[in-house]
Parts: sequence; structure tokens; C-alpha cells
Amino acid sequence: MKARLVDPFGRIHDYLRISVTDRCNLRCVYCMPEEGMQFEPADQILSHEEVVSVVQALAPLGIRKLRLTGGEPLVRKGLDQLIANLSVIPGIEDIAMTTNGIYLAACADQLKAAGLTRVNISLDSLNPERFAKITRGGRLQRVLDGVRASQKAGLQPIKLNVVLMKGVNDDEVEDFLRLTLDDEIHVRFIEYMPIGESGDAWKSSFMSLQQVLDTCEARWNYTSCDVYSNGPADSYRIDGAAGTFGLIHPVSSHFCGTCNRMRLTADGNIKPCLYWSDEFNVRPHVGNDSEVQAMFLRALGVKPETHDMLKALKGEEIRGVPSLRHMSQIGG
Repeated sequence: MKARLVDPFGRIHDYLRISVTDRCNLRCVYCMPEEGMQFEPADQILSHEEVVSVVQALAPLGIRKLRLTGGEPLVRKGLDQLIANLSVIPGIEDIAMTTNGIYLAACADQLKAAGLTRVNISLDSLNPERFAKITRGGRLQRVLDGVRASQKAGLQPIKLNVVLMKGVNDDEVEDFLRLTLDDEIHVRFIEYMPIGESGDAWKSSFMSLQQVLDTCEARWNYTSCDVYSNGPADSYRIDGAAGTFGLIHPVSSHFCGTCNRMRLTADGNIKPCLYWSDEFNVRPHVGNDSEVQAMFLRALGVKPETHDMLKALKGEEIRGVPSLRHMSQIGG
């Protein structure tokens, strides 16, 4: 069936990112404040049945790909059963998950058996002490164990998400690139984004990803390449390497023109754009497929052509109101 989730700029939406919780077992510096977070009460979070109902309503309109996010999705009980229920919905072809990997080693096989296709793992440092500082308490080895368990379980491709921050982890670019030489791992360097940030504090951590290419070129030859479900990344492979690396420029070189995704927050709000504050509460309509469809179409109807992150970086006037939700409350 031809997709019907089309916005005013002709972009077809076949991808839904679903936050299953706003809670997390870490407090990464770019995602969540160290303290003072107000989490939603359990009864304000969409139930598994409600999530499944929303997807059942959207699949006939062309939603084909799902990504489960958080917070940290693995703190949500019964995630494997949710995946199993989503995987049998007609039209759903791909279910991915973004995770910090702390709990992944214990459940990778179970998630794969339930129907999880692939996984993105946040990993911002290969230095245990620095990793603990960035995540405010995380243990690096547990994440590395999760990566290996995912490989053994057959979750492919495995992508490592590295938020590159000036003066924080920018000296580890070569170490991350080396991970791709002998292992079929896809490292994706991501620009720091001003999501939920107030003021200009984020600008001190923002840096160009050109450093990644410069570092690579100083040691290796590389070429551009394609990776399954490449998404917004510009992907490259070092000559002879088993894996790849990619650059994601949401700020300096946005990919809004090809955006195919919508977001469903854990408390039941549709976000047509990660950056802007526009939200539409779909929860009162769950169970009525036509009303759910109408709410998503309404949200798409106001989706802007682009975000204004680059204007914010430059200190220029922006057109609307950026989201004040932290990344952990949206799902990235």
C-alpha cells in the first residue's frame, strides 16, 4: 500500500521512534541533568497495549520501521514481550533499539528471539574513568559486554553512537576508528545537539566532525560506502576494514529534507520534529484507529521544513519555540 503519512513538503514518513520510558539508569551529561528530573508517574506512561494499538493504527498508513528508545528502554519491564507483539503487526519490517548497553549482555538473545532486528549502543568513551564521568556512574565494561552479546545474538548491524564533545572525548577519535578495523561494528560520530538546553552552554561542547575525517586521513585511506539502514549518517570505510564509521551532522548540515520519522513520547505525545516544541497528545484517542491516524496526520500537517539548530549555534534569531524536554524525555 502506498504510504499516506506525507507532510506539507512531500516527505513520506515510514519510521516511528517510540520512547517506552523517560527513566534511565545513567545520567549522561548531554541527555539528562544530574539531579532535579521530574519523571512521569507510571500511570502517565503508555502501556504496552497502548503502544501496540498505536502501531497497529499506523501500519496501514505506511509505517514500516520502529525504533524503541527511552530514557533507557531496558529499564522497562517486559520489553521482550512488547517487541514480540510489535513484530507480528502486518507491515512492520524492522524493529531497532537505542540503548546505553548496561543491561544488554543479559538479554540480547532474548530480545533477538522476540523480534528485535538491530541495536544502536551509546558509547562516548573507551576510557573507563572518562566513561564514568560522562555517564555519571556507568561502567564501561558492562557496555562492551553488551556489544559482544549483541554480536553473538545476531543483532546486525551494531552501531555505536558517539556524541563528540570538544575537550571531553575528541582525543579518542582514532581509538574509535580502530574499532572498525577488525570488527564488523559501525561507529557513528554525532554532533552535540541543543535539545532541552537553556542558554548557550552547549556551544562550548559543540565541534565540527571534520576532525574525524582529518584524523582518519592522517593514518588510513578510506572511501564512502553504504550501510544498511544508513539513516542520516555519511558513511565511510577504512580500506580493508571490517566495519565502517559515519558522521551525523544534525546541526551544521541538517538532513531535514529527507526526514522520514515521527516520535511518540513515553507519555503519549506525538512530536513531529525533535527540535521544536510542537506536541500532540494521542493517548486519549488510543483504541480508535481512525482518531489515532487523524492525530498523526494533524501533527504532520504542522511539521516545519527544517529546524533552526544552526541558527541557534550562530546566535541568530530562530523562528519558533525549541523543545524544553531533555533528550531522555523525547527519545532522541
